[in-house]
Amino acid sequence: MEFLLTIQRPPSSDSHRADSPHLERQLSNRHIQLIAIGGAIGTGLFMGSGKTISAAGPSVIFVYMIIGFMLFFVMRAMGELLLSNLNYKSFSDFAADLLGPWAGFFTGWTYWFCWVITGIADVIAIAGYSKELWPSLPLWVPGLITIGILLLLNLATVKAFGETEFWFALIKIVAIAALIIVGLFMIFSGFQSDAGPASFTNLWSHGGFFPNEFMGFVAGFQIAVFAFVGIELVGTTAAEAKDPEKNLPKAINSIPIRVLLFYVGALIILMSVTPWTQFAAGHSPFIAMFSLAGLGAAATIVNLVVLSSAMSSANSGIYSTSRMVYGLAKEGDAPAVFGALSGRKVPRNALFLSCVLLLSGVVLMYAGQDIGKAFDMVTTVSAVCFVFVWSIILASYLAFRKRRPHLHDSSAFKMPGGVVMVWVVFAFFAFVLWTLTTQPDTFAALLATPLWFVILGVAWSILRRRPAHLVRYEEFQAELEKDAKRAEEPELAKK
Repeated sequence: MEFLLTIQRPPSSDSHRADSPHLERQLSNRHIQLIAIGGAIGTGLFMGSGKTISAAGPSVIFVYMIIGFMLFFVMRAMGELLLSNLNYKSFSDFAADLLGPWAGFFTGWTYWFCWVITGIADVIAIAGYSKELWPSLPLWVPGLITIGILLLLNLATVKAFGETEFWFALIKIVAIAALIIVGLFMIFSGFQSDAGPASFTNLWSHGGFFPNEFMGFVAGFQIAVFAFVGIELVGTTAAEAKDPEKNLPKAINSIPIRVLLFYVGALIILMSVTPWTQFAAGHSPFIAMFSLAGLGAAATIVNLVVLSSAMSSANSGIYSTSRMVYGLAKEGDAPAVFGALSGRKVPRNALFLSCVLLLSGVVLMYAGQDIGKAFDMVTTVSAVCFVFVWSIILASYLAFRKRRPHLHDSSAFKMPGGVVMVWVVFAFFAFVLWTLTTQPDTFAALLATPLWFVILGVAWSILRRRPAHLVRYEEFQAELEKDAKRAEEPELAKK
């Protein structure tokens, strides 16, 4: 989320800062709230929930609840850090300030890598679902069309991105609401299928809540973690949003409600209408339920909704990676050519880079015969990298509590649970990484992920010695100190 969390600095006496090109605040409150909801409803829910249900059974409900509960504290830690100093531009900024310049470099580039990988997974998902709708369509066609459309949308203005995400999120909300309503009608009307009657008893009458015992429950965490990738987009709106002090806390605090409604609520309905034993990896349970109800047209519509969900995630990926590279370039951690803005105040060169990299998703689809396996591989790598970024946020929070206790004491948006919950979430992340070792496919991807950090380590060992980088970091620290003093002046005046 390196540059995504950019918060524009207030006007200052430094002319070079006041006159320099910057991103514009064009995202309204409705954009922010729908982007936040859309970020909580990822491709993993629509495409990956079939696998988690088949692996964990009804206990998948607890899997999603636990992950959502833990990530809520990560988002609260992020919110407290951002609102403690509105002059922090990004994750990279507060990581570099509180943990050291290496942390800013590793966080920025890893988050960029996370979204590139996630975007590739989305391209694979789009191709897979397009194949179901149009069997004769070559796999590369929907991938190229999607990337081209999203590039044009992002080249316009940030408001165009916000408007696109608004409608994408609204489509997902309507689809899940429709699924819950139709499912409830089927349950209370005594709907009968080949698998038996639709009833809430299906949740425990086929082996109980933990039919595959503890290891089945563990397996549910593998793909479910990826379903939450993008939940941190609630914070990205601070970059180009109006009134982040008001809207950011509101969006973060709504995370538990979103998880309960969109994840837990939908899964309860799905497994009540159809016993969990009928679900299989690689097939969307959302489409299956509407088909079961005899709503053939509705099933096709849901397939289109799944496509829009994947496009929404890919859109967020293109947006986030472009802002990421732009921010890294402004800090001297990426080639300067990516630090330029177009006349519409968007990082055009960084957008082109992101789209070129997403094309690798098209190539990956032809690397193997099974799209599902390709999806699992890239989602595992993405999940591991996101866990790293989330961990850096928590580590920065610990450093913040130690080095800036006065700012924590005066915070109006304190993280509940404080330091204790940080260590609880760290323990949970360790558990998640362990779950990835329990299956051959995810274990192979887990073993490959450290290669990325080796590459970053080599790049950092070269970059940190460059005089230009050292000068940029010193300027960065000086600006933060000035901004901190400026922020404290009103408080001193009140006293």
